[in-house]
Amino acid sequence: MKRLIAAPVVAALMLALAACGKKDEAPTAPASTTSAAAPAAETAPVASAPAEKTADEGSTTVDPDLPGYEPVSGVSGNFSSVGSDTLNNLMTLWAEAYQKFYPNVNIQIQGAGSSTAPPALTEGTANFGPMSRPMKDQEIQAFEQKYGYKPTAVGVAIDALAVYVNKDNPIEGLSIPQVDAIFSATRKCGGAQDLTRWGDVGLTGDWASKPFQMYGRNSVSGTYGYFKENALCKGDFKSTVNEQPGSASVVQSISTSLAAIGYSGLGYKTSGVRALPLSRADGEPYVEASDENAVTGAYPLSRVLFVYVNKAPNKPLSPMETEFFRMVLSRQGQEVVQKDGYTPLPEKLAARFRSELGIE
Repeated sequence: MKRLIAAPVVAALMLALAACGKKDEAPTAPASTTSAAAPAAETAPVASAPAEKTADEGSTTVDPDLPGYEPVSGVSGNFSSVGSDTLNNLMTLWAEAYQKFYPNVNIQIQGAGSSTAPPALTEGTANFGPMSRPMKDQEIQAFEQKYGYKPTAVGVAIDALAVYVNKDNPIEGLSIPQVDAIFSATRKCGGAQDLTRWGDVGLTGDWASKPFQMYGRNSVSGTYGYFKENALCKGDFKSTVNEQPGSASVVQSISTSLAAIGYSGLGYKTSGVRALPLSRADGEPYVEASDENAVTGAYPLSRVLFVYVNKAPNKPLSPMETEFFRMVLSRQGQEVVQKDGYTPLPEKLAARFRSELGIE
Protein backbone atom coordinates (compact mmCIF):
# COMPACT_ATOMS: atom_id res chain seq x y z
CA MET A 1 0.00 0.00 0.00
CA LYS A 2 1.24 3.46 -0.82
CA ARG A 3 1.67 5.84 2.09
CA LEU A 4 2.38 9.49 2.58
CA ILE A 5 5.50 10.67 4.37
CA ALA A 6 4.75 11.40 8.00
CA ALA A 7 5.36 14.94 9.22
CA PRO A 8 7.92 13.93 11.91
CA VAL A 9 9.94 12.14 9.23
CA VAL A 10 9.92 15.25 7.06
CA ALA A 11 11.13 17.35 9.97
CA ALA A 12 13.96 14.92 10.67
CA LEU A 13 14.91 14.89 6.99
CA MET A 14 15.04 18.68 6.84
CA LEU A 15 17.18 18.88 9.97
CA ALA A 16 19.55 16.26 8.60
CA LEU A 17 19.89 18.09 5.29
CA ALA A 18 20.49 21.37 7.07
CA ALA A 19 23.28 19.73 9.03
CA CYS A 20 24.84 18.48 5.76
CA GLY A 21 23.76 14.96 6.66
CA LYS A 22 25.07 12.40 9.11
CA LYS A 23 25.44 8.76 8.23
CA ASP A 24 22.76 7.53 10.59
CA GLU A 25 20.21 10.13 9.58
CA ALA A 26 18.28 11.04 6.46
CA PRO A 27 19.54 10.96 2.88
CA THR A 28 22.76 12.77 2.10
CA ALA A 29 25.61 12.50 -0.37
CA PRO A 30 29.38 12.70 0.08
CA ALA A 31 31.12 15.98 0.65
CA SER A 32 34.37 14.98 -1.02
CA THR A 33 35.57 12.29 -3.38
CA THR A 34 38.22 12.12 -6.06
CA SER A 35 37.00 12.30 -9.65
CA ALA A 36 38.75 12.05 -12.99
CA ALA A 37 38.29 14.46 -15.86
CA ALA A 38 34.93 14.21 -17.59
CA PRO A 39 34.69 12.61 -21.01
CA ALA A 40 33.27 14.60 -23.87
CA ALA A 41 29.51 14.28 -24.20
CA GLU A 42 27.34 14.84 -27.21
CA THR A 43 24.76 17.58 -26.85
CA ALA A 44 21.43 16.98 -28.51
CA PRO A 45 17.98 18.52 -28.42
CA VAL A 46 15.58 16.99 -25.94
CA ALA A 47 14.03 13.78 -27.22
CA SER A 48 11.67 11.25 -25.75
CA ALA A 49 13.28 9.59 -22.74
CA PRO A 50 14.05 5.88 -23.03
CA ALA A 51 11.91 3.53 -20.98
CA GLU A 52 14.87 2.13 -19.04
CA LYS A 53 13.34 2.30 -15.59
CA THR A 54 10.06 1.50 -13.96
CA ALA A 55 8.71 3.01 -10.77
CA ASP A 56 8.39 0.73 -7.77
CA GLU A 57 4.73 -0.18 -7.24
CA GLY A 58 5.21 0.49 -3.53
CA SER A 59 6.57 3.96 -4.05
CA THR A 60 5.62 6.84 -1.78
CA THR A 61 2.71 8.87 -3.08
CA VAL A 62 3.12 12.45 -4.25
CA ASP A 63 2.36 14.84 -1.40
CA PRO A 64 -1.08 16.40 -2.12
CA ASP A 65 0.06 19.56 -0.33
CA LEU A 66 2.49 20.31 -3.15
CA PRO A 67 1.19 23.25 -5.20
CA GLY A 68 -0.11 22.67 -8.70
CA TYR A 69 1.84 24.34 -11.48
CA GLU A 70 0.23 27.18 -13.43
CA PRO A 71 2.15 28.46 -16.48
CA VAL A 72 2.86 32.15 -16.96
CA SER A 73 3.11 34.20 -20.13
CA GLY A 74 6.21 35.48 -21.92
CA VAL A 75 8.64 32.60 -21.30
CA SER A 76 10.84 31.75 -24.30
CA GLY A 77 14.49 31.25 -25.22
CA ASN A 78 17.23 28.64 -24.80
CA PHE A 79 18.78 26.98 -21.78
CA SER A 80 20.97 23.97 -21.12
CA SER A 81 21.62 21.34 -18.47
CA VAL A 82 25.00 19.64 -18.00
CA GLY A 83 25.72 17.03 -15.34
CA SER A 84 24.59 13.78 -13.76
CA ASP A 85 23.90 10.64 -15.77
CA THR A 86 21.66 9.47 -12.92
CA LEU A 87 19.47 12.54 -13.37
CA ASN A 88 19.66 12.60 -17.16
CA ASN A 89 16.40 10.73 -17.76
CA LEU A 90 14.58 12.78 -15.13
CA MET A 91 15.87 16.07 -16.55
CA THR A 92 14.73 14.95 -20.00
CA LEU A 93 11.24 14.14 -18.74
CA TRP A 94 11.02 17.48 -16.94
CA ALA A 95 12.22 19.25 -20.08
CA GLU A 96 9.52 17.55 -22.13
CA ALA A 97 6.86 18.60 -19.60
CA TYR A 98 8.26 22.15 -19.54
CA GLN A 99 8.17 22.43 -23.31
CA LYS A 100 4.49 21.48 -23.30
CA PHE A 101 3.89 24.57 -21.17
CA TYR A 102 6.39 26.70 -23.11
CA PRO A 103 6.83 25.47 -26.70
CA ASN A 104 9.08 28.45 -27.52
CA VAL A 105 11.77 27.26 -25.09
CA ASN A 106 14.60 25.12 -26.49
CA ILE A 107 16.39 22.89 -23.96
CA GLN A 108 19.70 21.04 -24.35
CA ILE A 109 20.51 18.12 -22.01
CA GLN A 110 23.96 16.56 -21.39
CA GLY A 111 24.36 13.67 -18.96
CA ALA A 112 28.05 12.74 -18.84
CA GLY A 113 28.38 12.67 -15.03
CA SER A 114 28.06 14.86 -11.95
CA SER A 115 31.64 16.11 -12.20
CA THR A 116 30.78 17.87 -15.47
CA ALA A 117 28.20 20.13 -13.78
CA PRO A 118 30.43 22.45 -11.67
CA PRO A 119 32.75 23.57 -14.51
CA ALA A 120 29.77 24.08 -16.82
CA LEU A 121 28.08 26.34 -14.26
CA THR A 122 31.33 28.15 -13.48
CA GLU A 123 32.12 28.74 -17.15
CA GLY A 124 28.55 29.82 -17.85
CA THR A 125 27.94 27.13 -20.47
CA ALA A 126 24.94 25.65 -18.61
CA ASN A 127 21.97 27.05 -16.72
CA PHE A 128 21.48 23.93 -14.63
CA GLY A 129 23.94 21.47 -13.10
CA PRO A 130 22.17 18.26 -12.03
CA MET A 131 24.27 16.27 -9.55
CA SER A 132 23.78 13.03 -7.64
CA ARG A 133 26.15 14.33 -4.95
CA PRO A 134 26.83 17.73 -3.36
CA MET A 135 29.59 19.84 -4.90
CA LYS A 136 33.05 19.36 -3.44
CA ASP A 137 34.75 22.21 -1.62
CA GLN A 138 37.14 22.89 -4.50
CA GLU A 139 34.25 22.99 -6.99
CA ILE A 140 32.40 25.53 -4.87
CA GLN A 141 35.57 27.58 -4.41
CA ALA A 142 36.20 27.73 -8.17
CA PHE A 143 32.66 29.03 -8.71
CA GLU A 144 32.93 31.51 -5.83
CA GLN A 145 36.26 32.88 -7.08
CA LYS A 146 34.59 33.82 -10.36
CA TYR A 147 31.25 35.14 -9.12
CA GLY A 148 31.83 36.18 -5.51
CA TYR A 149 29.08 33.93 -4.14
CA LYS A 150 28.33 30.21 -3.92
CA PRO A 151 26.15 28.20 -6.31
CA THR A 152 22.68 27.31 -5.08
CA ALA A 153 21.84 23.63 -4.54
CA VAL A 154 18.21 22.68 -5.09
CA GLY A 155 17.04 19.26 -3.92
CA VAL A 156 14.72 17.80 -6.56
CA ALA A 157 14.22 14.14 -5.59
CA ILE A 158 15.24 11.44 -3.12
CA ASP A 159 17.06 8.31 -4.25
CA ALA A 160 18.35 5.09 -2.75
CA LEU A 161 21.55 3.63 -4.16
CA ALA A 162 20.92 -0.10 -4.46
CA VAL A 163 23.31 -3.03 -4.38
CA TYR A 164 21.99 -5.32 -7.11
CA VAL A 165 22.39 -9.03 -7.76
CA ASN A 166 20.92 -11.27 -10.44
CA LYS A 167 17.25 -12.12 -9.82
CA ASP A 168 18.17 -15.79 -9.34
CA ASN A 169 20.78 -15.12 -6.64
CA PRO A 170 19.47 -16.46 -3.28
CA ILE A 171 21.55 -14.19 -0.99
CA GLU A 172 19.30 -12.69 1.73
CA GLY A 173 21.21 -9.45 2.23
CA LEU A 174 24.59 -7.91 3.04
CA SER A 175 26.10 -5.58 5.62
CA ILE A 176 27.99 -2.46 4.61
CA PRO A 177 31.28 -4.00 5.88
CA GLN A 178 30.62 -6.98 3.59
CA VAL A 179 29.82 -4.73 0.63
CA ASP A 180 33.06 -2.87 1.32
CA ALA A 181 35.08 -6.10 1.51
CA ILE A 182 33.61 -7.21 -1.83
CA PHE A 183 34.23 -3.98 -3.75
CA SER A 184 37.25 -2.39 -2.08
CA ALA A 185 40.91 -3.22 -1.67
CA THR A 186 41.17 -1.28 1.59
CA ARG A 187 38.24 -2.52 3.78
CA LYS A 188 37.94 0.77 5.67
CA CYS A 189 34.43 -0.12 6.86
CA GLY A 190 35.87 -2.76 9.19
CA GLY A 191 35.63 -6.04 7.30
CA ALA A 192 37.94 -8.68 8.76
CA GLN A 193 38.96 -10.25 5.45
CA ASP A 194 38.79 -9.83 1.71
CA LEU A 195 35.66 -11.35 0.15
CA THR A 196 36.06 -12.82 -3.34
CA ARG A 197 33.42 -15.56 -3.76
CA TRP A 198 29.74 -16.00 -2.99
CA GLY A 199 30.64 -18.71 -0.50
CA ASP A 200 32.41 -16.01 1.55
CA VAL A 201 29.01 -14.43 2.31
CA GLY A 202 27.20 -17.66 3.15
CA LEU A 203 26.02 -19.19 -0.12
CA THR A 204 26.47 -22.94 -0.49
CA GLY A 205 26.38 -25.60 -3.19
CA ASP A 206 27.24 -24.48 -6.70
CA TRP A 207 27.13 -20.84 -5.60
CA ALA A 208 29.94 -21.19 -3.05
CA SER A 209 32.76 -21.33 -5.61
CA LYS A 210 31.42 -18.60 -7.91
CA PRO A 211 33.67 -15.50 -7.82
CA PHE A 212 32.01 -12.10 -7.58
CA GLN A 213 31.62 -10.42 -10.94
CA MET A 214 31.53 -6.75 -9.92
CA TYR A 215 30.02 -3.84 -11.83
CA GLY A 216 30.03 -0.14 -11.03
CA ARG A 217 30.22 3.37 -12.45
CA ASN A 218 33.25 5.30 -13.70
CA SER A 219 34.95 7.92 -11.55
CA VAL A 220 33.29 10.92 -13.22
CA SER A 221 29.95 9.74 -11.85
CA GLY A 222 28.40 11.11 -8.66
CA THR A 223 27.08 7.59 -8.04
CA TYR A 224 30.67 6.31 -8.01
CA GLY A 225 31.63 9.02 -5.54
CA TYR A 226 28.66 8.40 -3.28
CA PHE A 227 29.30 4.64 -3.18
CA LYS A 228 33.01 5.20 -2.51
CA GLU A 229 32.21 7.57 0.36
CA ASN A 230 29.38 5.65 2.01
CA ALA A 231 29.77 1.97 1.09
CA LEU A 232 33.59 1.85 1.00
CA CYS A 233 34.09 4.35 3.85
CA LYS A 234 36.25 6.46 1.49
CA GLY A 235 38.34 3.42 0.56
CA ASP A 236 39.65 2.41 -2.85
CA PHE A 237 37.85 0.24 -5.38
CA LYS A 238 39.38 -3.05 -6.45
CA SER A 239 40.84 -2.95 -9.95
CA THR A 240 38.56 -5.87 -10.89
CA VAL A 241 35.37 -3.76 -10.73
CA ASN A 242 33.98 -3.46 -14.27
CA GLU A 243 33.28 0.25 -14.76
CA GLN A 244 30.21 1.07 -16.83
CA PRO A 245 29.38 4.36 -18.62
CA GLY A 246 25.84 4.59 -17.26
CA SER A 247 23.53 3.41 -14.48
CA ALA A 248 21.36 1.36 -16.83
CA SER A 249 24.46 -0.42 -18.15
CA VAL A 250 25.31 -1.62 -14.64
CA VAL A 251 21.87 -3.14 -14.13
CA GLN A 252 21.82 -4.69 -17.59
CA SER A 253 25.19 -6.36 -16.98
CA ILE A 254 24.01 -7.81 -13.66
CA SER A 255 20.83 -9.17 -15.22
CA THR A 256 22.85 -11.28 -17.67
CA SER A 257 25.32 -12.83 -15.18
CA LEU A 258 24.38 -15.12 -12.29
CA ALA A 259 27.46 -14.25 -10.22
CA ALA A 260 27.22 -10.50 -10.75
CA ILE A 261 26.91 -7.79 -8.11
CA GLY A 262 26.89 -4.05 -8.65
CA TYR A 263 25.50 -0.71 -7.56
CA SER A 264 23.14 1.76 -9.21
CA GLY A 265 20.20 3.97 -8.33
CA LEU A 266 17.05 2.24 -7.11
CA GLY A 267 15.18 3.91 -9.95
CA TYR A 268 17.08 1.68 -12.41
CA LYS A 269 15.69 -1.57 -11.03
CA THR A 270 14.45 -4.04 -13.66
CA SER A 271 12.84 -7.48 -13.57
CA GLY A 272 16.23 -9.11 -14.15
CA VAL A 273 17.81 -8.00 -10.86
CA ARG A 274 17.17 -7.85 -7.11
CA ALA A 275 18.01 -4.90 -4.87
CA LEU A 276 19.57 -6.40 -1.75
CA PRO A 277 18.43 -5.43 1.75
CA LEU A 278 21.40 -3.92 3.60
CA SER A 279 22.47 -3.40 7.20
CA ARG A 280 24.87 -0.80 8.54
CA ALA A 281 26.88 -3.36 10.53
CA ASP A 282 27.39 -7.13 10.72
CA GLY A 283 24.63 -8.77 12.74
CA GLU A 284 22.14 -5.92 12.42
CA PRO A 285 18.76 -6.46 10.71
CA TYR A 286 18.68 -5.91 6.98
CA VAL A 287 16.70 -2.92 5.69
CA GLU A 288 14.89 -3.13 2.37
CA ALA A 289 15.95 -0.77 -0.41
CA SER A 290 12.68 1.16 -0.73
CA ASP A 291 11.64 4.76 -1.18
CA GLU A 292 10.09 4.96 2.28
CA ASN A 293 13.27 3.64 3.92
CA ALA A 294 15.25 6.14 1.84
CA VAL A 295 13.13 9.03 3.13
CA THR A 296 13.45 8.00 6.77
CA GLY A 297 17.17 7.31 6.43
CA ALA A 298 16.71 3.72 7.67
CA TYR A 299 18.24 2.40 4.45
CA PRO A 300 22.04 2.89 4.63
CA LEU A 301 22.57 4.22 1.09
CA SER A 302 20.04 7.06 0.74
CA ARG A 303 20.70 10.41 -0.92
CA VAL A 304 19.15 13.62 -2.16
CA LEU A 305 19.51 14.43 -5.88
CA PHE A 306 20.34 18.06 -6.67
CA VAL A 307 20.16 20.58 -9.48
CA TYR A 308 22.66 23.41 -9.01
CA VAL A 309 22.04 26.88 -10.38
CA ASN A 310 23.87 30.20 -10.54
CA LYS A 311 21.71 32.52 -8.43
CA ALA A 312 23.17 35.85 -7.36
CA PRO A 313 22.18 37.03 -3.87
CA ASN A 314 19.10 39.27 -3.79
CA LYS A 315 18.55 38.82 -7.54
CA PRO A 316 15.84 36.65 -9.09
CA LEU A 317 16.60 33.89 -11.53
CA SER A 318 15.64 34.44 -15.15
CA PRO A 319 11.97 33.74 -15.93
CA MET A 320 12.94 30.52 -17.75
CA GLU A 321 14.92 29.25 -14.76
CA THR A 322 12.34 30.39 -12.22
CA GLU A 323 9.48 28.64 -13.99
CA PHE A 324 11.52 25.47 -14.50
CA PHE A 325 12.16 25.16 -10.76
CA ARG A 326 8.60 26.17 -9.94
CA MET A 327 7.40 23.30 -12.14
CA VAL A 328 9.94 20.78 -10.78
CA LEU A 329 8.99 21.60 -7.18
CA SER A 330 5.27 21.43 -7.92
CA ARG A 331 2.85 18.53 -7.78
CA GLN A 332 3.23 17.91 -11.53
CA GLY A 333 7.02 17.99 -11.30
CA GLN A 334 7.13 15.51 -8.43
CA GLU A 335 4.69 13.21 -10.23
CA VAL A 336 7.40 12.96 -12.90
CA VAL A 337 9.87 12.00 -10.14
CA GLN A 338 7.58 9.19 -9.01
CA LYS A 339 6.98 7.93 -12.55
CA ASP A 340 10.73 7.79 -13.15
CA GLY A 341 11.22 5.50 -10.15
CA TYR A 342 12.53 7.99 -7.59
CA THR A 343 10.97 9.25 -4.36
CA PRO A 344 9.15 12.61 -4.60
CA LEU A 345 9.95 15.40 -2.17
CA PRO A 346 7.44 16.13 0.58
CA GLU A 347 5.93 19.63 0.39
CA LYS A 348 7.75 20.87 3.51
CA LEU A 349 11.08 20.12 1.88
CA ALA A 350 10.06 21.40 -1.55
CA ALA A 351 8.82 24.61 0.09
CA ARG A 352 12.22 25.11 1.69
CA PHE A 353 13.94 24.95 -1.70
CA ARG A 354 11.36 27.22 -3.32
CA SER A 355 11.95 29.73 -0.55
CA GLU A 356 15.73 29.61 -1.04
CA LEU A 357 15.16 30.39 -4.73
CA GLY A 358 12.79 33.24 -3.94
CA ILE A 359 9.89 31.36 -5.52
CA GLU A 360 6.62 31.82 -3.67
